[in-house]
Amino acid sequence: MFSDSSIARDTIQAYLETHYEVLGETPATLQIGQFNPALAILHDARHVACSAFITACNPFSQRLDPQANVARQEELARELEVLGLACVEGVGQHPSNQWPGEASFLVLGVTLDAAKALGEKHGQNAIVWCGADAVPHLILLR
Repeated sequence: MFSDSSIARDTIQAYLETHYEVLGETPATLQIGQFNPALAILHDARHVACSAFITACNPFSQRLDPQANVARQEELARELEVLGLACVEGVGQHPSNQWPGEASFLVLGVTLDAAKALGEKHGQNAIVWCGADAVPHLILLR
């Protein structure tokens, strides 16, 4: 399925297993390939047909110190604000807890191409894309 990617297979597997937690007024736990009714409600409430779960932390899955990740995430937040994109804070956390949770944003109404560009700009291997069907999909960027 992801055989043409330069990302290690075990890293891709970890992304597939991660729980993408959306915080805020309509919390949701997004899992790749699984319809999420709370996400559908959030899309409807915000009048959007799509969203993307994006982080700027730990570029290319290389751990950075917490201060560096905070600075990277603040930069992403400023960029989303400049672009006029609404977002909800979140955290990506693998259920094994072997990797620290990563601060993230669910960016509402962002196009797939724009979401991919944001992920690439911030050094990410992948983003999570959610279309009108409210099913999260792993989108590899390398």
